[in-house]
Amino acid sequence: MSSAVTKPSEPVIETALIGQLLLDNPLLNKGSAFPEDERRELGLLGLLPPHSSTVEEQLARTYGNYLRKESDLERYVFLSALQDRNETLFYRLLQEHITEMMPIIYTPTVGEGCRQYSHVFRRPRGLYISYPHRDEIPLLLDNAPADKVEVIVVTDGERILGLGDLGVGGMGIPIGKLSLYTLCAGIHPATTLPILLDVGTDNRELLDDQLYLGWRHERVRGQEYDVFIEAFVEAVQQKFPNVLLQWEDFSKQNASRLLERYRDRLCTFNDDIQGTGAVTVAGLLAAMNLRKAKLGEQRIVILGAGSSAIGICDQIVAAMGNEETPQQDARRALWLVDSRGLVHEGRKSLEESKRTYAQPIEHMFDWKVNSSNGFTFRDVIKNVHPTVLIGTSAQAGAFTEDIVREMARHVDRPVIFPLSNPTSKSEATPSDLLTWTDGRALIATGSPFPPTSRAGRLIRTGQCNNAFIFPGVGLGVIASGARRVTDAMFVAAARVLSELSPALNDPAAPLYPPLESVREISRRVALAVALEAQRTGLTQTTSADELERRLADKMWQPHYFPLRRVAA
Repeated sequence: MSSAVTKPSEPVIETALIGQLLLDNPLLNKGSAFPEDERRELGLLGLLPPHSSTVEEQLARTYGNYLRKESDLERYVFLSALQDRNETLFYRLLQEHITEMMPIIYTPTVGEGCRQYSHVFRRPRGLYISYPHRDEIPLLLDNAPADKVEVIVVTDGERILGLGDLGVGGMGIPIGKLSLYTLCAGIHPATTLPILLDVGTDNRELLDDQLYLGWRHERVRGQEYDVFIEAFVEAVQQKFPNVLLQWEDFSKQNASRLLERYRDRLCTFNDDIQGTGAVTVAGLLAAMNLRKAKLGEQRIVILGAGSSAIGICDQIVAAMGNEETPQQDARRALWLVDSRGLVHEGRKSLEESKRTYAQPIEHMFDWKVNSSNGFTFRDVIKNVHPTVLIGTSAQAGAFTEDIVREMARHVDRPVIFPLSNPTSKSEATPSDLLTWTDGRALIATGSPFPPTSRAGRLIRTGQCNNAFIFPGVGLGVIASGARRVTDAMFVAAARVLSELSPALNDPAAPLYPPLESVREISRRVALAVALEAQRTGLTQTTSADELERRLADKMWQPHYFPLRRVAA
């Protein structure tokens, strides 16, 4: 913040803020926990109740209020207000209740928060860069609430989770993602900046809503859109030349091409593509260890062919390459199904990203099909006999009983990952999948599900959660000073995560670790990413011990530090 010099490694924070202005600063505010000496020095006497609370008392009071909320949306609004009031207490509370609260601050509840954004709006956070201000982007960046920004998450709100175009409401995603950077990897909240690029919306319901807070205009597209994005990138490079920029929830028409356009100009990545791919591969590698099989031996069907699916494919091919599977063979093991059916070379007007994974038409010459209008999802399942089934379609219930039973007829331990989120968009529930496969399926989901009771025991399903990957990747990049983010870094991250699967020690355990261990996972992912950056010459070479020290220094802990007043 421009009003305070904050160095997490130092025991004392100096600030020129006093009185009500200090209480209004969420990064410095301690609320009722300000001690007597700081109340006197910082002009707080009389502005707070006389008792100086311990942080444990604050946590008990705040959690009690949280439990009184009657819906997940109310809990989301409550936590957002706490974040805007006292960030240290916000992150301490999340650390204490991470499994309970992560689904509230992020998926699935963040989706409803984005849908209702203009109706539950309390206080702005981050930057809103609207198309009418396209000639003033440097000025807007100068207005950023943080002077030293190390990581930006940016969206244009067009493809929010599986909910589609939510316009300015998409700001909930960068805010949520950056909260996870701090919660999971200790990135200091003062160095994070959420940005919403408001280029309008094609959501008629929003445009007709009198409370809608965004630019009331149809989405800008084509060359005008590209010029706007270019102006944004140039302004970011000028203002924050060493920043890590994460693209989030852009449409499939823009996500991949923007990543390809800027990945060699910026330290940048797209979590929907690379993060989703890496966390999925980690789960697949853990499943292969259980099955004592190789990834390159699998037949993999993916329902959905958007940016997430392509990212998963790219990471699978890279992981198969590490097993010495030829790239062409790896691609042919992947069967993509979109809204028009199987992606194959005989289809006209295929998007460039899909062409890479289009199956040769001769592979289907001997298929038995039920339709003359292409090859349906059911046709693919019946003829390919997949060993792995992944869903990124945002089609609730798309993994039907007959589809799953047909798959399970041909493989002892079917691997089934319904990854679409929020929960309402999941292709299947773990309970149904276990029932339809007689308990044989190895399952991971995109959103959290409660344990399933089967044969007298509770079966927990691991969440294929990007939070296991992207915060650690960001921490590794920032701590090492890497100039670029590469796909190899995500492969390294996936391998680390796969090695931490609880199922490796207990076959009945989930494929993914519990969220309580995410901070240690992020540290180990970050070290692997930093070492990969050194291996490829993207940063100065140093010792592993030095990297460990840098990582430890970067991992902020949500503790109240002593404050000392300085002259303005």
